[in-house]
Amino acid sequence: MKAEIIAVGTELLMGEILNTNAQEIARELYHLGVDVYHQSVVGDNLIRVSKELETAFERADLVITTGGLGPTRDDITKEAAAKFLDRKMILDNNTLESLKLFFNSRGLEVNEGNKRQAYFPEGSTIIRNNNGTAPGCMVEFENKILIILPGPPREVKPMMKEFVLPYLKKLQGKVFVSTTLNICGIGEGHMEEKIIDLVEKQTNPTIAPYAKEKGLTLRLTASGKTEEEAIKILEPVEKEIEERLGLDIFAKGETDLESVVSDMLIEKGLTLSTAESCTGGMLSSRIINYPGASKFFKEGLVTYSNESKIKTLGVQSETIEKFGAVSEQTAKEMAHRVTIVSKSDIGISVTGIAGPDGGTKEKPVGLVYIGLSINGDIKVKKINLWGNRANIRRRTTTEALDFLRRELIGLDL
Repeated sequence: MKAEIIAVGTELLMGEILNTNAQEIARELYHLGVDVYHQSVVGDNLIRVSKELETAFERADLVITTGGLGPTRDDITKEAAAKFLDRKMILDNNTLESLKLFFNSRGLEVNEGNKRQAYFPEGSTIIRNNNGTAPGCMVEFENKILIILPGPPREVKPMMKEFVLPYLKKLQGKVFVSTTLNICGIGEGHMEEKIIDLVEKQTNPTIAPYAKEKGLTLRLTASGKTEEEAIKILEPVEKEIEERLGLDIFAKGETDLESVVSDMLIEKGLTLSTAESCTGGMLSSRIINYPGASKFFKEGLVTYSNESKIKTLGVQSETIEKFGAVSEQTAKEMAHRVTIVSKSDIGISVTGIAGPDGGTKEKPVGLVYIGLSINGDIKVKKINLWGNRANIRRRTTTEALDFLRRELIGLDL
C-alpha cells in the first residue's frame, strides 16, 4: 500500500507551528509496512486542498490529511474532500448531539461554526475524537482510502491509535509486534557500526533508528500471521542487538533514563544530591520528574558563580584559582562537597561552558566535566559537546544520568 500525508494549515506554511503530525503518522505507517512516498503542506484554501487531494490519489492508495476541521470559515478540509469526491456534505446527527452535549455541559450553546463540524462528505465513516470537538472521518472509494483527521497532535495521536491503526492492520491482514530499545552513551554512527549488517539485510523484522534529544532509540517491528509468529521472528534479532550494544541499552519501551536511574537508587537504598553550574537545575529537574523521587533525592543546588561554589558547597578558592571553575578538580570537589552538605550517599556535579560565549582554545564551548561521588569514591567524566546553548545543557543532563547509571550497575554494596 502506498500512502501520502497532507497537512492543511496556512500557519504551517508560515512556519508558525511545526508539522509534528506528519512525523508521527509516517512513523506509524512505516511500522505497518505502509510505504509513505510523499508528504505535503497546503494552506487553508478550498481549491488548492481539493487539487492536492487529486494529485495525491494519482500516486497513492491511502491519503491521510490533518488540520482544517475547526469551527472557523477557513477550516475547509472536509469541504475540499467533498469537492474532490464530487459528493454532498451530509449532517451526522449523532455528531451534532455529541457537540450539543459537550457545549451544554459547559453552559454554552452550539454556534453555527460548531454545527459545521457535524457535516461530512457523503458516505463517510465518522472517526470519534475524545479529546476535542472536531471528529475525523474516513471515505473509501474506488479501492482507495481517504482519512481526514484534525490538526492538534494531542487529538491526532489517540485517533490514530484507537481507529486508524487498527483499521489499517486489519486491512493489511497481518499482525504486527514492536519493541523499542532506548540507547545512550554512544553516538548514532557508532551504534550503526555495531549493527550495520542487521540493518542492511532487514526485511522482517524492520529496524528503525531514531535520534532524540535524550538519546537514541531502535524500533524493531515484526509481522506474522499471528502474534506468536511475529514474536518468534522478532526475538532473535532483538537478542542479537542487545548482545552487541550491551550497557548502551538502558531500557525498553517508554521508560526514560531518569526513571531507570531512580529505580536503581531506590533498589540499592542510596540517596542522591546534585550540584549544578552550567545546567542550572536541569539535572535535578529531570530527576524530580520521577514520581517518588523524595525516596532518594535529598537536595539540588545550583552553584552557578564561583562565589556560590565556594560559599554554598565549600569548594576551595585555591582550586578554582589554580584550575578554573570548569575543570576536573572543581568537578571533583563539587561532587564530594554536595554529599557533605546534604548528607547524601551520592553527589553528582556538573560544570562546563554552555556558550555561546566564554570558550577558549584550551576550554572551548561544549567542554563539560561531570563529577560523581559515591560513598566517598570520586570519579570525573570529561565530555566535549557541540550545538547551541540549550542543546549542550540538555545533552549534559543525559550524559550525567548515564554516567551515574553505569556506575550504579557495577556498584557492589
